[in-house]
Amino acid sequence: MSLVTLLPFIVLIGAMFLMTRSAKKKQQAAAQMRNDMQPGTGVRTIGGMYATVKEIQDDTVLLEVAPGVHAIYAKNAIGAVLDDAEYNRIVHGDDELDAEGTVVPDDASSLTAGEPEADAADDDAKIDLGKKAEAAAPEEAEVKGSEVKDAKTDGEGDAK
Repeated sequence: MSLVTLLPFIVLIGAMFLMTRSAKKKQQAAAQMRNDMQPGTGVRTIGGMYATVKEIQDDTVLLEVAPGVHAIYAKNAIGAVLDDAEYNRIVHGDDELDAEGTVVPDDASSLTAGEPEADAADDDAKIDLGKKAEAAAPEEAEVKGSEVKDAKTDGEGDAK
């Protein structure tokens, strides 16, 4: 057999080796992260639930999901260990604004030119959602609904 014939097999085996090696490194990093957990730290489970670690056993973790609500999870179910600032930002909604950061308004009204009252009056005049046409529709629905009820009481409605 020549070297040219064996080259594709060598490349395939090398690629498989590299893929399993990177997967093994990821597994080791995840195991190290789970072993570094301490009681009181915030975590995210693989299901996306945020909780606080209360107790750590060999294979399980006791999590406080809400104040006074505890759940036991497998250590493998912990997807990420969060630092305190990130956990408080996600769970408690603590938003810390940087003093150097730009404050963006909630709406675009301050970004538009012109008088806001005049723009709002023009927008109200343009919007017609057809509420007047729907006002007559409920009366017709009531008439049709009573006919359906009468038909079902006579036994003709759902006969198959």
